[in-house]
Amino acid sequence: MSDTEVIQSAAERPSRGGGNIFARIALFVRQVVAELKKVVAPTRSELMTYTSVVLVFLIVVMIFVVVLDYGFGMLAGWVFG
Repeated sequence: MSDTEVIQSAAERPSRGGGNIFARIALFVRQVVAELKKVVAPTRSELMTYTSVVLVFLIVVMIFVVVLDYGFGMLAGWVFG
């Protein structure tokens, strides 16, 4: 038995035989709404921190790729003259 089956109660668990498609869709929508209620929006300071971390990481990766590109370009120029 998987973890998700353990978490779901027997009443919420969809039947194995397929069951009513509309009941399964309604169950899915209820579960999506329940999960969305758990979502917490970040504060302004958290958002600024996350944004700056992403931008710094992006700049570091860009520099790394530029250095590799330049190095392979120089190597190709040296090998193939």
